Amino acid sequence: MKSWLEAARLRTLPLALSSILMGCFLAAAHGKFSWIIAILSVTTTILLQVLSNFANDYGDAVNGKDTEARQGPKRAVQSGAITPEAMKKAVILFSLLSLVSGIGLLYEALKDATWHTFVAFLVLGILAIIAAITYTAGKRPYGYVGLGDLSVLIFFGWVGVLGVYYLHTQTLDWTLLLPATSCGLFAVGVLNINNIRDIESDTLTGKRSVPVRIGREKAVIYHWSLLSIAMLCSVLYLAFQSATLVQWLFVLSFPLFIRNGWAVSHLTNPRELDPYLKQMALSTLLFVLLFGIGYWVG
Repeated sequence: MKSWLEAARLRTLPLALSSILMGCFLAAAHGKFSWIIAILSVTTTILLQVLSNFANDYGDAVNGKDTEARQGPKRAVQSGAITPEAMKKAVILFSLLSLVSGIGLLYEALKDATWHTFVAFLVLGILAIIAAITYTAGKRPYGYVGLGDLSVLIFFGWVGVLGVYYLHTQTLDWTLLLPATSCGLFAVGVLNINNIRDIESDTLTGKRSVPVRIGREKAVIYHWSLLSIAMLCSVLYLAFQSATLVQWLFVLSFPLFIRNGWAVSHLTNPRELDPYLKQMALSTLLFVLLFGIGYWVG
């Protein structure tokens, strides 16, 4: 059980839930919120995140990307704590659980919508499952060619925030792309720290992440760009809303992102970057909570 819990990487859940919470807060602020939809959204997201972590553990091991040179925590399949066959079965199980939970969510949220809308969201859900698996698993994992950042932006940002908002309200507003992009870019920042940490081992194993492709120096600039644009998007959104003072509460989280950028810029020992993965994820969650509470109350 301990090995399975470690492989599930529960510490990644706060980041995965950030976009869901943002969508819920935005819906509540516009007078539309359902606890059932929120709970089903959270459940589906947790299942998808655990699926992604299991698939990542399995894919990196069978594709030879987990080696002794890797600086991060030991993976379950790599260490022998869980066999590849058992992990593959877990990937299949959580794929099915994610699908069932997702269909339940869509049935509850879209029972009065057109079938076209239901099918569109069902396709999005299936794509999310496929993206979670094929990041490192399969014959051509897209994470090995540097496309993980785009996938994270799409699913941890745009799909997560806008999708949950729509399921609550049945409407969309183009300005919602701004807070959705903030969530997505902060999530990409977490991935970028991970890839900067593993730049040497990824280079040796042929994994072409963004930092491997552009080098550490430019990857640091890229990291600052992610943080800066994410903060700017949230500021612009509130500027468009003629926000009250309390709605600017989220800016209190900005020093944490600046601290994170400083660490990525100055810490060259890969092991020293490990704590800043967690710090970045928790900073993102705090940003969402402050943004949502301030926007909702204000």
